[in-house]
Amino acid sequence: MAIATEGIKEIRDLTGAGVLDIKEALDAASGDVEKALKALKAKGAKIAAKKAGRATSQGIVEVYAHMDRIGAMVEVNCETDFVARNPEFKELAHDLALQAASLDSDSIDDLIKMPLVKDPSKTVSDLLTEKIAKLGENIKVRRFQRFVLGE
Repeated sequence: MAIATEGIKEIRDLTGAGVLDIKEALDAASGDVEKALKALKAKGAKIAAKKAGRATSQGIVEVYAHMDRIGAMVEVNCETDFVARNPEFKELAHDLALQAASLDSDSIDDLIKMPLVKDPSKTVSDLLTEKIAKLGENIKVRRFQRFVLGE
């Protein structure tokens, strides 16, 4: 049981997924953490695909400035104002503004495909999929703008 508890804690720290979902994934993977992570990722992708058609009329605008020389503003939309006020959603918007500040493009597609600054093993798309599954709502990056001093 100690190994299962350690596996649950490890996966929860990595993904933030629910304990029951993690336990089911670990049971299906015979305790293999890597297989359980893949199963949880696939489950999150299915959830995100189901929610993809939903309207996203709420959200927030987040601003990020790097050393007062580079800045970015991003509009991130969700389905309800309840989720828009959620600290995890606000953190997501901040992370997306940080990503936008580090991108030398004005294309949302380029932003979505970009590896995360905080974790290059994932892309922005992966992060959005995780948050859609966790928060239970469709989430979209509607627009962003990057500013560089002197340009």
